Amino acid sequence: MPTLREAIAYWFKLGLISFGGPAGQIAIMHRDLVEKKKWISESHFLHALNFCMLLPGPEAQQLATYLGWRLHGWKGGLAAGVLFVLPSALILFALSWLYMAGGDLPFLKAIFYGLLPAVIAVILSAVMRIGGKTLRSGSLWGIAALSFIGIYFFNISFIIIVFGAAIFGLIGHRFFPKQFPASKGHDSAHDESEEGFLKLPPSQKATWARSLIIALVCVPLWSLPILALGVWLGWQSTPVAQGMFFSKAALVTFGGAYAVLPYVAQQAVENYQWLSHPQMMSGLALAETTPGPLIIVLQFVGFVGGWQNPGDLSPLVAASLGAIITTWVTFVPCFLFVFLGAPYVEGLRDLPRIGAVLTAITAAVVGVILNLGVKFSEAALGVHENHFDYFVAATAIVAFLAMWRFKISFPAILGACAVLGLASMWIE
Repeated sequence: MPTLREAIAYWFKLGLISFGGPAGQIAIMHRDLVEKKKWISESHFLHALNFCMLLPGPEAQQLATYLGWRLHGWKGGLAAGVLFVLPSALILFALSWLYMAGGDLPFLKAIFYGLLPAVIAVILSAVMRIGGKTLRSGSLWGIAALSFIGIYFFNISFIIIVFGAAIFGLIGHRFFPKQFPASKGHDSAHDESEEGFLKLPPSQKATWARSLIIALVCVPLWSLPILALGVWLGWQSTPVAQGMFFSKAALVTFGGAYAVLPYVAQQAVENYQWLSHPQMMSGLALAETTPGPLIIVLQFVGFVGGWQNPGDLSPLVAASLGAIITTWVTFVPCFLFVFLGAPYVEGLRDLPRIGAVLTAITAAVVGVILNLGVKFSEAALGVHENHFDYFVAATAIVAFLAMWRFKISFPAILGACAVLGLASMWIE
């Protein structure tokens, strides 16, 4: 069993290397925690992923929080969730200031450009590994394919896809159990997939008293900073409006950042007029090329909105307040959702029918991850911009072979790709 200090060291490293949005981050966690460290079993990882995919908010950060909680209780969950976000929040804060102050970032742009192929490689590796271990029947392959087709070609809501997969799993297990197998519980002595992995201690029990304590801690933490800003700056001030709006957004961000960004962009640009469309796109580009959850782009929105609407404050102070309150109300609810639901979800792992439902949902999630990976790859390769980036394509192939065939570590791949990105700038 890793010590809390060992786990904290890993979560901090993860926060520094978690490039590539949710697909890339899930892939890195799967590679590290399941395949290399064997802290979490395959079935337990997928079970946790299923749960986090159903929650509003950034699924990769919630997955880290869940796994940290499962290893070391609330301290581990808090450490994992905070350290997953903190490096990206600090980096994006600095980049936001440079952006608004008119700074130029050629070296950073070159480094981030070089990281794109590594992200494509790790996403492809994750889809192959998770899909290979999850899609154990023709029906599950079909669910994964339908999931990808539905979300990529027809823009069907992630919630509808998950709901449909759950129905398939429930009915399918009743009539075709071999096609819709139930995943084994983590404590099952007969589950071969658990052999060789860390034996986790029993999880915390779900009780009404525990749920009440979590709510009484997390809800005030979520809301009191907004109330304090309202008393200090007035209820019509920009930081208060940002705190209120992004609190609402935290409750409806199902399906990941890509699902909520159109809504946020419309409200922030057209309704509140905190920033322009070009500024919103610049913020998304910065968030895409920094580690951490893609939803951290909301911090950029808060920063720019505060800078351009400072009221009686200086632009930097107003921007800092906007960035802090936006980040706070975006991620504090994640801890509330995970800590409340995790014990209940752990208890579902030993129910065969529920296991079959979650297996079907996992198959659908494979299609969702593939969709995210394809969209990320299209953007990185310039597929829709009338040019094809052969550097990114060739480097991604080499990076994938290095990881898949020669088992080179992902941090080493990241470092090599960053150097190649810098070299490409000098070549040009």
